[in-house]
Amino acid sequence: MDSERSLLLTDLYQLTMLQGYFARGMHDTAVFELFVRKLRPGRNFLVAAGIEPLVEFLEQARFSADEIDWLRASGRFSVEFLDWLADWRFTGDVEAMPEGTIFFPNEPVVRITAPLPQAQLIESRLINLLNFQTLIASKAVRSVLVAPGKTLVDFGLRRAHGAEAGVLAARSAWLTGFSGTATVLAGQRYGIPLYGTMAHSYIQAHDDEMEAFRDFARAQPANVVLLIDTYDTEAAAHKVVALAKELEPEGIRIQGVRIDSGDLGELARRVRRILDEGGLQRTIVFASGDLDEYRVRELLAQGAPIDGFGIGTKLDTSADVPYLDCAYKLEEYAGKPRRKRSAGKATWPGRKQVWRRYDAQGRMAGDVVGLAHEAQEGEPLLVPVMRGGRRLDTLAGLRAAREHAAAQLSTLPQPLRALEDAPPYPVEISGELQALAARLDAEAH
Repeated sequence: MDSERSLLLTDLYQLTMLQGYFARGMHDTAVFELFVRKLRPGRNFLVAAGIEPLVEFLEQARFSADEIDWLRASGRFSVEFLDWLADWRFTGDVEAMPEGTIFFPNEPVVRITAPLPQAQLIESRLINLLNFQTLIASKAVRSVLVAPGKTLVDFGLRRAHGAEAGVLAARSAWLTGFSGTATVLAGQRYGIPLYGTMAHSYIQAHDDEMEAFRDFARAQPANVVLLIDTYDTEAAAHKVVALAKELEPEGIRIQGVRIDSGDLGELARRVRRILDEGGLQRTIVFASGDLDEYRVRELLAQGAPIDGFGIGTKLDTSADVPYLDCAYKLEEYAGKPRRKRSAGKATWPGRKQVWRRYDAQGRMAGDVVGLAHEAQEGEPLLVPVMRGGRRLDTLAGLRAAREHAAAQLSTLPQPLRALEDAPPYPVEISGELQALAARLDAEAH
């Protein structure tokens, strides 16, 4: 079975709790919500991502016969429990913020309403999917903000933490406004535009750099982007000018050159000058090599004539902020609100909704987190995406999510666009929700 759909992709304590629930007949409806407790340094907001992959998992997740046999052989679980587990299906409801939605701490991003054993078992994979994709989307969008109008390409597969991470990172980056990815499987699976040039090994495998350029151009006449920093970057730029004239009668145009090392800003200026003087004003300069949003901002602030950036390792690993403080907590069971009161990790009880207000200019002005039945001013952010274990039409696909993310960014207040910490965005907890929490605390005593 595909490991991405396997229900063994979980923590052991999920299964041990499930056997306890099974033994006690605890199958009443539970409500769990996923939220982020606090922002990490350098993050002023987050971008919700991974909702559709989560729904796909919930639709397809099963225990195979081999997996049930393996669990039986472990001796940890009863025969009756394993027979019940063999027929496990997710039959619950899901509300979620649409992918691409900007959100803040303590705001529920996903609400799961299902029989307790179902809502419990999906916890580990749910966090695994949403934490990572939200993490990468929230990293990628920072490059989008500092480089409007530039071509941004995900180059990070080879140093991503595993195959799935590389593919999902490409998805998350494109969702937030990247131009495309170098990861071919992401192109095939999600329809993301593909970008690619050549490696230094291609140049080195030839006895002559000009010969390498010529061979590549004729092999890929519709995608001639040449890597020019293997030996001498400026000398290679002059070769590109000469080759362009040679290839012109064949109808082959050199679309761009890539610089992957050295002083990218200064080299870009020198290369741009050589190309322009050689009549290649339409040939772009593309940069890569240990880039992130800070380096991109620096290069553009210097006036570097760079048309696009390949951003790899630091994007796909979210190098400066490698994790989020995500939590998936029980907020209601058997019709009663529940509240965790652990020091520093207390939760707001009950089924909740987030309402967002906008100012006269259409900018985000403040959010309210309250109980789902409340009547609050503003736009409710959580919408139904599954009913009875089946997806709804509200899941419009990745392209629609990309458009939604762009619309969200257009409403983002200017201070939150900075790469450095800004004053916190106002998120209010409703009076009714505060009163419910206080009542539960009093009853606990």
